Amino acid sequence: MKFSARKSLLVILTVASLAGSPDADAVPSWNLRRRECVRIWKDTGCHASGVTLTPYLPAGDKRIRTAVIVCPGGSYFWLDEHDEGASVAEWLQEEGIAAFVLRYRTGGGFNFTTGSRAIFGGHRHPDMLCDIQRAIQIVRENAEDYGIDPARVGVMGFSAGGHLVMSAGEYFDTNFLSRYGIEPEVSLRPDFCCPIYPVVTLSEDCTHKRSRRGLLGEQRMNRQDMRDSLSLEKHVRTDTPPTFLMNCVDDPIVDYRNSELLDEALTKACVPHLYTQYKTGGHGFGANKEKQGPETSAWQELFISWLRRIL
Repeated sequence: MKFSARKSLLVILTVASLAGSPDADAVPSWNLRRRECVRIWKDTGCHASGVTLTPYLPAGDKRIRTAVIVCPGGSYFWLDEHDEGASVAEWLQEEGIAAFVLRYRTGGGFNFTTGSRAIFGGHRHPDMLCDIQRAIQIVRENAEDYGIDPARVGVMGFSAGGHLVMSAGEYFDTNFLSRYGIEPEVSLRPDFCCPIYPVVTLSEDCTHKRSRRGLLGEQRMNRQDMRDSLSLEKHVRTDTPPTFLMNCVDDPIVDYRNSELLDEALTKACVPHLYTQYKTGGHGFGANKEKQGPETSAWQELFISWLRRIL
């Protein structure tokens, strides 16, 4: 694999972002609009201080008591914390929805370029699923403080983050937190899932290989049983949460057939869902209006309309 200036920049940005994580020990009260991030593994058996949950809380007169945990993409190696994180959360906040941006564990930019996990170990599945389950637990357990309805907690993710949120919607009855001695008293099932131009399959020829490597790690990415176990189209169930799915045919990063596989599986299982496929728009635009095309500029309004219908 050739080393490019762009990849070098990604490594630098990844290291810098991890070094600059703000500290937060307490859950902010509802009327605070400050973005105090919560270290979700504090005082637990999991030593992952870089994992944070940042609330974006709407003003009291705009709130609709719904929460969305936002998972940026980045091939399970890094996170796009602007276009698919902060920008998304600010938009949801303006819509009266409490948004929580999750900085979950990833393989890291250094490992992406060196493959160091094969020797020294590092973050891989199920670390990411543990992080999103812990985020769901914290949001639900503190619903009163946040001013939200614990029965209206959904998840939204982009690209690899889309794979993560659908994993949360399919494997919710497996408590991945038990490895840290945590037995939640709240449900870990999201009330709705929103995978946006998601990675779906790890088995078919349309898989996004970089995300597969980022999730499974160098030592397990070639194991067929691991690929099959985390290929989302193979594990849709009748009680999978209502799903809002969107992607573009001209996506140059994640093959558009990933979403078609998920749509087909959701339809077969009779899961309520809305699948919107745009012809143009590409990948990675998130909630950044400057990156959205003529078609994809409509997806945010479409999501809000869908959310109002299902709630």
